[in-house]
Amino acid sequence: MTTTSAVQVQVNRRVRMRDGVYLSADVYLPRGAGESPDSRLPTVLIRTPYNNASYQNIRKGRALADNGYACVIQDVRGRWDSDGTWSPFVAEPEDGYDTQAWITEQPWSNGRIGMSGRSYLGSVQWLSAPLQHPGLTCLAPQSICIDYLTGLIRPGGAFQLGVMINWGLRVDGRTAQSIDFENWTETCRVLPLQDIPGHAGRDLDFWNDWLHLPATDPYWASIDTRPHWKDITVPAFVMGGWYDLYAPQAFDQFNGLRLHGGSAAARQSRLIMGPWPHHLGNDLPGAPRCGDIDFGAGSVVNINGLERAWFDRWLKGNGESSTHEAPLRLFVMGVNRWQDEHEWPLARTDWQPWHLHSGGAANSARGDGTLSLKQPGDEPADTFVYDPEFPVQSLGGANCCTPHIEPWGPYDQRPVEARHDVLCYTSAPLEQDLQVIGPIKLILHAATDGLDTDWTAKLVDVSPTGYAMNLCDGILRARYRNGQDQPELLTPGAVEQYEIEVGVTANVFKRGHRIRLEVSSSNFPRFDRNLNTGADLATDAEIRVAHQAVLHNPAHPSHLLLPVIPSAS
Repeated sequence: MTTTSAVQVQVNRRVRMRDGVYLSADVYLPRGAGESPDSRLPTVLIRTPYNNASYQNIRKGRALADNGYACVIQDVRGRWDSDGTWSPFVAEPEDGYDTQAWITEQPWSNGRIGMSGRSYLGSVQWLSAPLQHPGLTCLAPQSICIDYLTGLIRPGGAFQLGVMINWGLRVDGRTAQSIDFENWTETCRVLPLQDIPGHAGRDLDFWNDWLHLPATDPYWASIDTRPHWKDITVPAFVMGGWYDLYAPQAFDQFNGLRLHGGSAAARQSRLIMGPWPHHLGNDLPGAPRCGDIDFGAGSVVNINGLERAWFDRWLKGNGESSTHEAPLRLFVMGVNRWQDEHEWPLARTDWQPWHLHSGGAANSARGDGTLSLKQPGDEPADTFVYDPEFPVQSLGGANCCTPHIEPWGPYDQRPVEARHDVLCYTSAPLEQDLQVIGPIKLILHAATDGLDTDWTAKLVDVSPTGYAMNLCDGILRARYRNGQDQPELLTPGAVEQYEIEVGVTANVFKRGHRIRLEVSSSNFPRFDRNLNTGADLATDAEIRVAHQAVLHNPAHPSHLLLPVIPSAS
């Protein structure tokens, strides 16, 4: 045990799991904690694969102890000082529960536990909560999903290549693995996909699971929180960012507990969503800038302060809130203001279909593609060639996890929109402000000459200067148009209807600005390239060029569904 100021630190406490494996935890306590019944404290539990003795964790542990909490920071199974074998997500439910049980047995514990952490440190919270340890009192998950198939690894059926390489290679082995030496461009282009770890000098067992296991495999159900809302009886303060890859699932978490949580306390859960990437609030170098854009000093939020207030309420107070307290706090871009709401989507939403139009030449921002509320007439289709050898490059957006490798946030999309294989549909300059808050969906009628392909969609705010700011984007692998549990190859040339989840946003398109939709077939290296052959993309290396057609006519009314919020009057 070491002592620093008024904080006691117990290093490498060995915590036994039910299968006999020992995990390592460091404990931070105010001096004198546990010496009498009155000195027992609530505990904040942080479980991490990224080294519990990092500078950030030491700083947080001491700060919590200084504010009257015990803080337990634990290396998860198979990482750093913990024993066992590392397999992401798999052991976290039981290991989390067993650690909570150990905490409540300690002399300094008053039996009340809150959990904290971002990204994987949030996943361990959601995975253990349904097991209902009686000591677990509240959660504070940041920037994480709850369904790892659609929320992380294969959103829309496409393999989220950039994140999986970036994160997967880094967590190979027991300690941090450097990826900075990699030739990033060449690594991302390796085919077949299953050969990428070997090309980078790694041997990742979990990589093969991510690539090969079908959506119906029990592996995915075992790490999916969505069916278990009624089993979660504690409230969560969810924190996310519009440019975080988990932004849509932050709202799934909010609605899951608010509508279906297993107790009145769980139904008092909250969500804050700011103009942030995977790092949140003031925990972002250069804040308030995200990508190209400075969202103003008002966008900077003390996430640690909000979290501590949440813990004070549930671990030290009575947990009750005013019935008038808004549970949802959103940062609205375009006007750069915070807005309090009570539900998602907003009850007053006007769902407007903005239709795609052109004379058959919507290719690039210089083409004739338009976007309007007017129904389409008898218009020719827009066509382009998708060549996987020359995919559309990712330019910002909801990326993770190393911005100097894959930039995140808003960037000028004009370099992307100069390509002939990117269809652009742009509205006329708006005559008044248009507030768009909610989930964005594209109903696309399209055809390809292959057995499979991808369709991408991106929502963009175009200023009078021409600056094209990306708001959100999505992808759909055609074979999964009926769901990832129902793969079905295409009939070449047949027109299909695709529903593409474009993401979530809160943005005011200012007067004089224009709304733009980009449609293409690749967003690389954020997502893997569809090779258009219909073969297994994990094992296939054959590339086929695809000829694509997007239709917008009375029989095939392709449209962007925008959640427009009427202005107050």
